[in-house]
Amino acid sequence: MATEAKEEMVFFDVETAAAPSPTDASTQWWLLEFGAILVCPRRLVELSSYSTLIRPGDPAAVSRRFSGDPALSAAFRAAPPFADVADDIFALLHGRVWAGHNIRRFDCHRVRDAFAAAGRAAPEPVAVVDSLSVLAQGFGRRAGDLKMATLAAYFGIGKQTHRSLDDVRMNLEVLKHCAAVLMLESNLPAGVLPGADDGAVTRRRAATSSTTTATATPPRPPPAPAVLKVNGRSSCKRDSTGKVVTAAKGAATATSTGGRRVRRPMTTTPFSMVLRHSRAIVR
Repeated sequence: MATEAKEEMVFFDVETAAAPSPTDASTQWWLLEFGAILVCPRRLVELSSYSTLIRPGDPAAVSRRFSGDPALSAAFRAAPPFADVADDIFALLHGRVWAGHNIRRFDCHRVRDAFAAAGRAAPEPVAVVDSLSVLAQGFGRRAGDLKMATLAAYFGIGKQTHRSLDDVRMNLEVLKHCAAVLMLESNLPAGVLPGADDGAVTRRRAATSSTTTATATPPRPPPAPAVLKVNGRSSCKRDSTGKVVTAAKGAATATSTGGRRVRRPMTTTPFSMVLRHSRAIVR
């Protein structure tokens, strides 16, 4: 496949098998299949494809992964090792935008590990588009979860085969369907599309909702205490605990009436409260 034109983005998927490492401290992964399609990013159409089985260093890995398909197990015995297809895979991936489902957590690491095990420099992307993260933020869990098999069943695309090239093409179709639904929802009034808001919660929607709630009902500041004023000046009187005396209902206030001050009767504090307050000070 031509490698000069780097405008195309590459959707890829790997099928793997896990085997215990010699130290049993971690897991060693074997690449069993690599599949990729070159896609025009402006039209989202497949331009070319590549797929190959890969014979692992541990033949037992094949039987664990495809134990129910004798024909496929036989095909793996005739498949090339990774070293024989490393140049093709490098040419497909290096310098392009990588795309795939959950590739940040899994596929990217498996590819780099395979190149490292072969003593080769690993390909590097110019950017990575993980459809799992994209759909989690924009589409949500309206299909139930974000597994490729669940999304494909939701849109009636078909059943996932867990073969690299089939899964990559399914990934592209799922993205197209999700994008179309989101575009329709964003350009129509709320409630026009039945089930458009069927309980799907996205990170963006949850963040918007919490922001709106916080904006709509800001916390009210506590009311400032009314300060007792005498002749228009703030009183600096404090009680025995050091608190500023505030004007309360029935408290003594000074007003000016006809040039003379009139003192309103004060509410008498019950003796029991005075006694309780005195005991608190002594302690």
